[in-house]
Amino acid sequence: MLAAAELGFPVPPRPSAMRDAIGELLAAQSLTDAVVRITVTRGIAGGRPTRAGAWIEAQPLAARLWRGTRTGDAAAIVSPLVFDLGWLGAYKTTSRMAWDLAREQAIAIGADEALLVSSTGELLEGSASNVFVVREGEVLTPPLGSRILPGVTRALVLQLCAELGVPARECVLQAGGMRECESLFLTNSVQEVLPVATLDGRA
Repeated sequence: MLAAAELGFPVPPRPSAMRDAIGELLAAQSLTDAVVRITVTRGIAGGRPTRAGAWIEAQPLAARLWRGTRTGDAAAIVSPLVFDLGWLGAYKTTSRMAWDLAREQAIAIGADEALLVSSTGELLEGSASNVFVVREGEVLTPPLGSRILPGVTRALVLQLCAELGVPARECVLQAGGMRECESLFLTNSVQEVLPVATLDGRA
């Protein structure tokens, strides 16, 4: 809702209406363990709608799990593409061709995810995930100020670290320093918390 307001969307559908529609869709497809995606639009281009449009998609969860999530040996690469996210980077929009191309490059060589790096060498995020590294017992993740997506699972990991007394914080990370980290993991709402076994083919 906050992102829609910041982007000037008209009034989106009520959450209760969306919940009812999701329930109907899951029942119609006989799905009990599923991934649901809601896409909200600004309406007709050039028009001045008073209410946003929306559609809902649902898939079985198993169809959306990455190979590394299923097998426990996730692989990532550092994308050769240079990313400067811009102000829209912090919003989950459908205008994400560069992110999609980066992940397609990873999949083409048998990896699960591509890590995105800025022109200054700053580690940003995965093409479809947030990134965490563990260094000297501390859990580190790129800051939201870098215009990365504020992932739901990312926020949950930081909250759980605080509750469990695990040192964790946001900080600017250089991609070149990932070789020295003790471990690396990715988060998103479908894969949840995914440890990375290999980076650019190296354990």
